[in-house]
Amino acid sequence: MIHTFKKIVFILLPLCGLWFIGQGSYIHAKAVLAQLLLETAWTETLEGQKEVKPWPWADTWPIARLSAPAYGVSHIVLAGASGSSLAFGPGHLFSSAKPGGKGNVIISGHRDTHFSFLENIKKGDHFELQSNTKISAYQVTDIQIIDKTKVDSIPVDSENKLILITCYPFDVIQAGGPLRYMVTAEFKHSFILG
Repeated sequence: MIHTFKKIVFILLPLCGLWFIGQGSYIHAKAVLAQLLLETAWTETLEGQKEVKPWPWADTWPIARLSAPAYGVSHIVLAGASGSSLAFGPGHLFSSAKPGGKGNVIISGHRDTHFSFLENIKKGDHFELQSNTKISAYQVTDIQIIDKTKVDSIPVDSENKLILITCYPFDVIQAGGPLRYMVTAEFKHSFILG
């Protein structure tokens, strides 16, 4: 009986290990594939197509590229800030100004993935936001920790600012607490693409 148990354990342990390795590889491969599909959809957007979905069942599409050159960061920004779109990249809040337009552009992202770099941002740092028509430069002027209920009251049409929002604090295990980390950057200049 004990000999049979040892055989079962001897067979099951490697199989379980292979299962977990396979699961981790699958998630990583899915993430890499998603980024390739997002890049393709963004390229098609820059070529003039509208609302190019990166995969047929997607409920979002690329609308901008956010870059923080000093931090080596470049992310495609997706339309909407739902949980499903934020899994693949930062999301643009529909209630705010469109990237490349007039007004405050608000972009949200997860603190432990695409927006983890915000923890290191300082006043004076620079961002670039590329829409399908132009690239706009912004400089960080303010960093605040706010209550999540205040996000809906951020003015969206008063000035041309870029506002980046993520959960706070950065090092908690459970996401989605009551606080948000808000980085505000003022518009500096832009140039037209094409």
